[in-house]
Amino acid sequence: MLIRPAPHIRESEITDQRLYLNRRSFMALGAGLGAAALLPRRALAAPLDYTKGVVTVDEPQTPFEAASTYNNYYEFGTDKEDPARVAPGRLKVAPWNVAVSGECAKPGTVALEDLIKPHRLEERITRLRCVEAWSMVIPWVGVPLAEVLKRFEPTSKAKYVEFTTLADRDQMPGLRSSILDWPYTEGLRMDEAMHPLTLLAVGMYGRELPAQNGAPLRLVVPWKYGFKSIKSIVRIRFSETQPATAWNKYAPREYGFYSNVNPAVDHPRWSQAKERRIGEFRRRDTLPFNGYAEQVAGLYAGMDLKANY
Repeated sequence: MLIRPAPHIRESEITDQRLYLNRRSFMALGAGLGAAALLPRRALAAPLDYTKGVVTVDEPQTPFEAASTYNNYYEFGTDKEDPARVAPGRLKVAPWNVAVSGECAKPGTVALEDLIKPHRLEERITRLRCVEAWSMVIPWVGVPLAEVLKRFEPTSKAKYVEFTTLADRDQMPGLRSSILDWPYTEGLRMDEAMHPLTLLAVGMYGRELPAQNGAPLRLVVPWKYGFKSIKSIVRIRFSETQPATAWNKYAPREYGFYSNVNPAVDHPRWSQAKERRIGEFRRRDTLPFNGYAEQVAGLYAGMDLKANY
């Protein structure tokens, strides 16, 4: 299908920014992350200090218990229950550093707290749509990716951004499997990365990210299938050429680079026209761009999204 330009976020969708929860300083996050790795998997992580965000979804939220125990994170196992069972006791999330390289004026390695703390944390309640035709509504806490990327001053040659997940065999037993070419990598076009909907998340449900959900730092790109929202990020690289991505390398006919939610493009082994929201029995129609067409369709004006899936 051909996509026509659409306006960006409407002013009416921007909510008031106000202080929320317990006013704790984000400077305490580093210490809290280390303790969180030692908690039982059903324990609640420390609350975060954040403001209400830019775009929200007026839909019932998926219960925290479901969102934190039904996950895809193959580094900890291929069953949906494996990450919640394995990751909390093994993934060490502090100290955590992110290496930034490539086509930028200010590359370097930055500690997580230094990467995030200059920015205001905000909440985004967004849909998460998985390629297996299930979905959730999750309140994420984080900062717009654009705010972080601008600090490294990408050059005019930076057309794409590549992200890389931690790959540590001692912590991640799933790496012993050859199902993917580790480490897990993902990528966005620069305009996708700089779009105000794209979030670097450090929390969910007002708490620090659980290990199984991609602690301590993950991407959230709400109009794309969930596998684009890479977890446990350790490297960011600005590139002039389109980066290779993990699932596209594994099965290029099934997982394209763009991976926009598109009910008109079926997975070769199942339909994407319907989805089942976790906690519901009925199936619902899949929305183009996961319901964010008004905000993001303009990024793909003139593109054939059946060819560029």
